[in-house]
Amino acid sequence: MIRNLRKHLIFLLLVCMLCTCIDPYSPKLNAFESLLVVDAFLTNENRSYNVRLSRTIPAQNIKPSMVSGALVIIKDENGNNSQLQQTSAGIYKTDSLLFQGEIGNTYTLYIKTAEGTEYQSEPCLMYPVQQIDSVYFVKDQEISNNGSETNQGIRILLDSRSGEENKYFRWIYNEWWKFSVPNPKEFNYINEQTITNVDQIKQVCWKNNISSEIIIQSAEFGQSAGIEKKPILFIASDKSDRLLIQYSIEVQQLSLSKNEYEFWDHMQQINVSGGDIFEKQPFSIVSNIHNINSPNEQVLGYFEVSAVNKKRIYIIASNISELDLPVYQYDCESVVIGPDDYAPPGGNATPVTFDNINYWYTLAGYAFVKPLYNDRQVLIKLVFSKSVCTNCTIGGSLKKPDFWVDLVLPQKNK
Repeated sequence: MIRNLRKHLIFLLLVCMLCTCIDPYSPKLNAFESLLVVDAFLTNENRSYNVRLSRTIPAQNIKPSMVSGALVIIKDENGNNSQLQQTSAGIYKTDSLLFQGEIGNTYTLYIKTAEGTEYQSEPCLMYPVQQIDSVYFVKDQEISNNGSETNQGIRILLDSRSGEENKYFRWIYNEWWKFSVPNPKEFNYINEQTITNVDQIKQVCWKNNISSEIIIQSAEFGQSAGIEKKPILFIASDKSDRLLIQYSIEVQQLSLSKNEYEFWDHMQQINVSGGDIFEKQPFSIVSNIHNINSPNEQVLGYFEVSAVNKKRIYIIASNISELDLPVYQYDCESVVIGPDDYAPPGGNATPVTFDNINYWYTLAGYAFVKPLYNDRQVLIKLVFSKSVCTNCTIGGSLKKPDFWVDLVLPQKNK
């Protein structure tokens, strides 16, 4: 959550910095002002909550300046205070055993920096959230590349119960999928006489992705019907390996105040219109956090207070094949080569060795997969493949998620 808000805030900051520039070069930031950036998200979940404090920086592609040594407190309307502990530079956490957000309570974030500057958020009520009825998928298509390409795939949809308590919603999702690299590395090449088995064949892993787009909705005044067929995510079946074995998505439905909904709505409009950052923006993004003694100081970020309802579904490869959708193909052709494949230009030329071949291909970004022997157990070929096709940890993790339930049999190593 914090990572996603930070992405949008970085984009917003660039817009603010560049919206008056007309020349295609990096602007001079002689009047640069270091602004406090606050990422804070409080829910009714039984877990630790993070507050991340940093400051804007006058250059791109460098790490943000983290704000350490601050006093960070979350207060409620009953006078209860929870002081967060700094766990690393600029990162402050609550104790999950001592503090948990509750629906119906109003919370205020208080920050006092090491220099003594005090900041405080507006009081934020945690509204109740409706329960998600179902998360499901349907066969669909999506147009891309300015209408020149049509992608086939599935669309994740959501239905939610009706409710009168709240009219503003936001959705985020966390997706995981199991994948298997086509050419797992089985051996280590030391030299022609020494080829050893790898300690672990890294063929099957899990990947993770957290949503970064802004998905919001405001119910019309007086509307009591539930939310139906809310689009959450489109997955082109032949553009990634998400749907090849088993896929899981957890959708979170969040309750928003009207002010927080307007904050995300403005962020969404700026993102959508971000094709031309030199256009004057129709409005400014207003934070709900301010400097107590200097209200005109601009603060980036928002203290988000939301109740959460979650629902998870699994999708397996057979579900996709039943929809007759195109399947993703790995670009993972194996290279099988030996000294005999190199024809020396003359009889006196130095012959190519297996060591030469291994050096050339690993230098080119390939990984050695396995040796091939003839009937007399004489080495005749080496097998190589792109590194990402041989080791699943390059793009994923060997650790199975704690929640994961295998609905398909694990694949055997080659």
